[in-house]
Amino acid sequence: MMVVMMGCGKTQSGLAAYMAQAAIDDKIVANYIAQNNLTGVAQKVSDTCGVYYVVINPGQGTNLYTLSTQVTVSYVGKLLSTGNVFARTDSSAFTPSYFLGQTMLGWQLGIPKIQKGGEVRLIVPSRYAYGPYAQPLLGLPANAILDFDIKLYNITN
Repeated sequence: MMVVMMGCGKTQSGLAAYMAQAAIDDKIVANYIAQNNLTGVAQKVSDTCGVYYVVINPGQGTNLYTLSTQVTVSYVGKLLSTGNVFARTDSSAFTPSYFLGQTMLGWQLGIPKIQKGGEVRLIVPSRYAYGPYAQPLLGLPANAILDFDIKLYNITN
């Protein structure tokens, strides 16, 4: 007796879709790093994380970070696939402050790699940014991989 099972054409479950997109993002990021001579320069935040960082200037200090740490920054955010800028602050006119816990997970993991006065580049896979949710006001598609240049002006605990 042969049993044939057929699906009803539903999309992947949440976890399966998350894992599939993570694999796609990780391959895109790895290729980008290799093609842009960032191998050995861009470091993973941790072995289990897909966020990469490049410390441009470590800054000074020994501040510890928590989710309630307030950071004052300027930044340029680009879509990794095209290089198109989707967000930018003008450091001469405005440097916003955020509680670290209210920022995207990629920032929560990457900003603590520097101190006051420091600068870091973060390559953030979609699961550490906006995930499967398009951001039409920013011109970002679903599952956008982001590339940030961040300067840290102040840290308040």
